Amino acid sequence: MDRRGLSTPLTDEERLDILNEAFAPGACVAEVARRRDVSTALLYTWRRKLRDAHAEPEPDDLAAPGFAAAVMIEDVDVAPSGQQPAIVIDLARGKRISIFASASPALVASALKALR
Repeated sequence: MDRRGLSTPLTDEERLDILNEAFAPGACVAEVARRRDVSTALLYTWRRKLRDAHAEPEPDDLAAPGFAAAVMIEDVDVAPSGQQPAIVIDLARGKRISIFASASPALVASALKALR
């Protein structure tokens, strides 16, 4: 018997409905879990399994995603602002991304999301 007192477990469609409700913009996972009588841990487990099932395989030549160390270097010989990037991200294989202070938050978010 599941937590709802029923003898049959939730269907995949019911789980997906609950996930869509719980992770919708502005939704509170804990409130949805309470209302649907499931634990928040179970919701996160369902979401992880769904992501794993639909994840694209990583190319063999790229490392798995992870955390990167950030290093702050103070440079006294900096050109006037607007000419130098505000953030420089060094990537594998000598690639580099420069983000200028004039970039909009949406543009920066899109660029960083594309790096995933």
